[in-house]
Amino acid sequence: MSDDFELDTDDLTRRMDGAMTNLKTEFASLRTGRASASMLEPVQVDAYGSMTPINQVGTVNVPEPRMVTINVWDKALVGKVEKAIRESGLGINPQLNGTIIMLPIPELNEERRRELGKVAGQYAENARVSIRNVRRDGMDQIKKAKGDGMSEDDQKLWEGEVQEMTDAYIKKVDEALATKQEEIMQV
Repeated sequence: MSDDFELDTDDLTRRMDGAMTNLKTEFASLRTGRASASMLEPVQVDAYGSMTPINQVGTVNVPEPRMVTINVWDKALVGKVEKAIRESGLGINPQLNGTIIMLPIPELNEERRRELGKVAGQYAENARVSIRNVRRDGMDQIKKAKGDGMSEDDQKLWEGEVQEMTDAYIKKVDEALATKQEEIMQV
């Protein structure tokens, strides 16, 4: 039975990839002083009795580097979309022009850049914790197999593989964080 053990590395890889995807999504929502449609992804609008993402109540465009526009499809929702943006904590003051909401992106000051850098660091640490949790699950599977008769050499081999995978993903997180912090601090 011990020779039959096969660690599901595809599952571990998929779960670690999920942590990286989540990190990239969180990083995309951080403002860097440049306009981006993805910065509005976390904003939800109370539309038709349920919380709805902004991109499902209007068209989000980035016509210039410091401007995001939302062309709201239903005129009755314009006020609700504006209110959702104001209350989102993005620090953007919406300007109305009929059914189009314009969001001028202000320059970030040094203090705000440092705060965003810290938030990016927290997102990265959450991703590292998720990756380590996947590693722990893999190691637990290996320990269980050892209890079922796996040889010590096989145990070391599988543990080494899981650790190698973990180290590679942690390195990816660190690289993504360094890139994002550099982007945030860029004036």
